[in-house]
This record gives sequence, structure tokens and C-alpha cells, in this order.
Amino acid sequence: MEEGATFQYTLYNKKDKVEGVTDYIISAVENSGDNTTATMQFTFTDEKGKNIMESDYKITCTGEGIKIDYESLFPTQMKKQYEDMGMEMDITGTDIEIPNDLSAGQALDDANVNVSMDMGAMKMKINVDTYDRKVEKEESVTTEAGTFDCYLITEKSKSKVMMSNLETSNKVWISEGVGMVKQETYGKNGKLMSRMELTKFDK
Repeated sequence: MEEGATFQYTLYNKKDKVEGVTDYIISAVENSGDNTTATMQFTFTDEKGKNIMESDYKITCTGEGIKIDYESLFPTQMKKQYEDMGMEMDITGTDIEIPNDLSAGQALDDANVNVSMDMGAMKMKINVDTYDRKVEKEESVTTEAGTFDCYLITEKSKSKVMMSNLETSNKVWISEGVGMVKQETYGKNGKLMSRMELTKFDK
């Protein structure tokens, strides 16, 4: 959580082909009492280098751990598009929390975001629930950015948009002083859908 720190994550599909790159920069760091809050700005470009999305969200470090703004689950650019259409939006949820003192077998709190949109005759709801989060083990992970000592966290996710439902499970490797190093997403059938790895890191 140092201003100016940069991270780059590369997204691969199930066939190990690059689908896009997300570049992050910590644009601001604010201190208030025992809390430190960092603003994470990011840009996602596709495999051809075309800018697809820009957004930002906040991460807060408390004396007990890290809290990630639940609104990070709903892209700012998408929110702006809906608002430009005259749609009123109400976003509520529970922040994603990662305690400082992780240990194998530890259960972590659930997180969710609920979006209600209203444009008169048109109403829509989006719900994303992240649950069954737990720390599996400690292990070393090597990516293009280096080798990191990590905790492996597993979790399940359920997204509901109107009548459409999507269920996935994730494996997330996080490292102290860095954050997420690697993530794998699996479908309901247990097959790998995509993975994302830290490919550049500078602070």
C-alpha cells in the first residue's frame, strides 16, 4: 500500500492463451487513525492491446487485516454507463476481509454485493455472493514477477443477473507485502475456466 506501486496481472483462458492484461497503480494512500486506505486504479486491455475497461476501488488496512471495498465487485465504468442511461442505482454489500494472522484451516467471512437498478419501467438486480472462504495451506508460487511465499485461499462464488445464474469456485494465492499472486477460476463442473497471474510488480 505504497503510493505509486504498480502491479500487472495477465489473464489466461482454459487453453492457456492470453485473454487480457490488467494494470494496477496505487493512486492515493490516506491515513486515518489506525486505518490506511489505498485507492487502486486499474486498466484492463484485451489480447490485442485494446482498452476494454477502467475502474478503481479502495482497500483499507486496519489493525486486524485488509478490507476490500465490496463495490470493487461491480465495475465503475459499468456503473457510469447505467447512470448515463438515466438509471438509478443502489449498491450495498459486505467488504471482502483478509485477516493479518492467516493459518491453514482458518475459515474466512463471506462477502457480497447487491446492485438494484431502476429506470422507471425497467428494473434489474445483480447479486454476487462469495462464500465458503477458507485458508487451505502455505505454499511457494513462481510467476514471471518472481517467487513468493503464499497462503492458498479457496472460495465459492454465485452470481445472479435477472434469471441467469453462474456458480464458480476460486483458488487465490496471496503473499504478505504483495497481495494476490495467482488466481484460478473453476466452473460448476470443476474444470478450469481461467487463471490470472502477477506478471509485473514494482514499488
